[in-house]
Amino acid sequence: MDVDFEIKNLTSFKIGGKIARMYFPASLEEFIEIIKNEPDALIVGNLSNTLVSSFGYNGAVISTSKMNEISINNTTVTAGAGVKGPKLSQTAAENCLSGLEFMIGFPGSVGGEVYMNASANCQSVADVLKSVKVYCPEKGIITIPKSNMGFAYRTSICQNKPYIILEAEFELVKKDKEEINSQMQKNLDFRKKHQPSLKLPNCGSIFKNPNGNSAGRLLDSIGAKQLAFGGVRVWDNHANFIVNDRGGNSLDVLELMFQMYTKVKEKYNIELEPEIRFLGGNNEKEVEICRKLKML
Repeated sequence: MDVDFEIKNLTSFKIGGKIARMYFPASLEEFIEIIKNEPDALIVGNLSNTLVSSFGYNGAVISTSKMNEISINNTTVTAGAGVKGPKLSQTAAENCLSGLEFMIGFPGSVGGEVYMNASANCQSVADVLKSVKVYCPEKGIITIPKSNMGFAYRTSICQNKPYIILEAEFELVKKDKEEINSQMQKNLDFRKKHQPSLKLPNCGSIFKNPNGNSAGRLLDSIGAKQLAFGGVRVWDNHANFIVNDRGGNSLDVLELMFQMYTKVKEKYNIELEPEIRFLGGNNEKEVEICRKLKML
């Protein structure tokens, strides 16, 4: 356990204060032992989709980032929740297995990608997932088949149940390695054109696409690319990204998100739903904004 852990450098936003108690289990056994002692701990992965409060968090946080083993049995690939998307994609490609090419440009890890049914370039987690090993407070470790995962756009059953993703099993298909690598390169090229590099600290897409619409298009139409607050701003090339290139803090991000949300609601009567998570609670203004954005 790390006490008063400085988390800022672990987040893709390069934002965050001190975590009162931070844990990094490296195995299922270590995770179970920790969660028994810290039943109310919040679970995080690679922190690529999480805004951590600059004012810190007073509770316990468990990171699955060190649960990063990969095993392959014929066309079945099993990955720990902490395996990063690009690593898993590359490992599959090295073994001539196709189905995970879409993960090559993801900054996140398997746990978060399964949790939100991540997708890109006409591929998604739901297309290739076989089963998920989760921790359930009432039953311990259980295995859930894909058919019971409740996958839909940017969602899974794990968002509505107290399930903590520990491991995922994927069923892939054999394919020529050059063909796989070619698709991966196309995916990377597309991502470079449409999303900011992590050299510009960001947390990926800020808002989910409303049904039948595009959050980026709606935000572009209200002039979001001209918006900024404190040390953060909306990215020049896509209105659904916030970049932290001037040393911004978490309140800056939330204030800017609320501006974006409010302008779209006023013009279209559409309430954008945040795609990123928030970890905090020590600052009253942040809590107020998060409640309005339905992030708490």
